[in-house]
Amino acid sequence: MAVAVTRDLTVQVLEDVNTVKLSDRQQALRAAIQKGEPKSLGVSQVMLGLMVMSYSIPLHCTEVTEVVVLGVPWWSGLMFITAGVMAILLDKHSTMKMLRVCLLVSMASVVLSLVAISIYSVDMDRNPEVPCIKRKHSSCSPKYYATKISRGVKSSLLVFTLAQTAVSSVVCFLLYRQRRSFGQYASLSGATPSTPTSLIPPDLN
Repeated sequence: MAVAVTRDLTVQVLEDVNTVKLSDRQQALRAAIQKGEPKSLGVSQVMLGLMVMSYSIPLHCTEVTEVVVLGVPWWSGLMFITAGVMAILLDKHSTMKMLRVCLLVSMASVVLSLVAISIYSVDMDRNPEVPCIKRKHSSCSPKYYATKISRGVKSSLLVFTLAQTAVSSVVCFLLYRQRRSFGQYASLSGATPSTPTSLIPPDLN
């Protein structure tokens, strides 16, 4: 805090350099975050989460496998939606605290996406498609169609989850880079006055 005393003993509190620097860096942080377009990435995550949850509905009409028992599409879809909402909120509230929360949620989304990919891959390996055995004047068995639909749905969910992993990884990279660039200014406090003020001594006469 800079202080200036005039000839008539008026004390003037000048603009704090740290406060000005903090304000400038907050504006720069907001501009840097918006340059990375977290809102569009967040909308993509929300859409992918909704697609994963909606596409998984046919799995409940086919044979029950590990994917259905563990509820993989549901908790992974909810995680994608949460990460997307946090990225959208970050676009509106560009603060270091919000950036850290969004970074943690995005990292959790990446980890859960990798877990979901592993479960999808193991499930598809353990439950191969049943071959169609046709006899005279007969079609394939119902189990063939059930496994065919199940495998097709799981393949789609796997692709969506891979896309979500890529989007969340990009978000994590962008947020981590911004956190390293602006983290040193997080400890600065804006409690000091941002505009010059004058303190006039009392009249002792």
